[in-house]
Amino acid sequence: MSTTIEVTFVRHGESTDNLRSVWAGWEDAPLSNHGMNQANALGASLADTPFAAIFASTLKRAHTTALALQAGQAQAPPPLTTSPLLREQHFGIAEGHPWTMTPDASKPRAQLYAEGVFPVITRREEGFPGGESLDDLARRAAQAVEALVMPAVWRAARAGEKGVRIAVVSHGLCISELIPALLRKDANAPPRQDFRGLMNTAWTRVTVDVPGAKEGEPLEFTDADPPPLSVRVTHVNVHDHIDKIKRQQGGIGSAAHDPAQKDIRAFFGGEGVKGAKGATEAQEHSASNANDERAEVHKFRQLGRLKRLLACMVHRVLDC
Repeated sequence: MSTTIEVTFVRHGESTDNLRSVWAGWEDAPLSNHGMNQANALGASLADTPFAAIFASTLKRAHTTALALQAGQAQAPPPLTTSPLLREQHFGIAEGHPWTMTPDASKPRAQLYAEGVFPVITRREEGFPGGESLDDLARRAAQAVEALVMPAVWRAARAGEKGVRIAVVSHGLCISELIPALLRKDANAPPRQDFRGLMNTAWTRVTVDVPGAKEGEPLEFTDADPPPLSVRVTHVNVHDHIDKIKRQQGGIGSAAHDPAQKDIRAFFGGEGVKGAKGATEAQEHSASNANDERAEVHKFRQLGRLKRLLACMVHRVLDC
């Protein structure tokens, strides 16, 4: 590998809140059993990608996914550090409440909120009372890149290292702001791209390189005058590892994952993921992408295609 640092951004596995049409930012829902299967499959698929460090959101759904990624490493497990900077957008008073696309236009927002109605917000500078706007999230994401990613870049450059890999396990909207924040470190980066719509446990990879730097030749520079960087996105929304995962039937897959329970997959006759390199039994193609993040809920399938189409229309706005 010729790049200095390779950063793999991973969205968390399916949470129990992903199966409800609610605002779920700092609401701390656990992974569903299906989400745990996804996380284990992620760990198995990246077993031979040695990470020097893993960073994760403090929220359960991301932290548990990061633990599965760490446990799946074929070599010695890397250190795992959690940070609140990697949390999802905070939706304030809307947290845990259903979202709506069709509010009563005759009512002011304050009245809608008082009635427990929380419409979709489309302007980046707006947010719910007590919460964050997308612009607020972008500023926090920039802080996360500065605090967690850039120190690894500068350490590698000063040590003359190449091919250092780190993983960042976070949330859909947060990742959609983290990647542009890292790309802005390159003065020649392309215009802002949209990185929303990631599937559960899908990963997106960004390389960060110091042009002209050579492996084994340490660079000398001051914090005030760092070298220029070349930052590129090489992979987006990679989800091959979950393409054959089936959801357990009878509501088992949608239930909250309990790590203390007997292996639910073995109990129901499946093999699932066994160990760091184990294969995941072909189950159902993951339906837990960004579209059903907000609306395509399995228990409401009888509502039919219309609701699924509506979810597809709004997933670019709602993607936590």
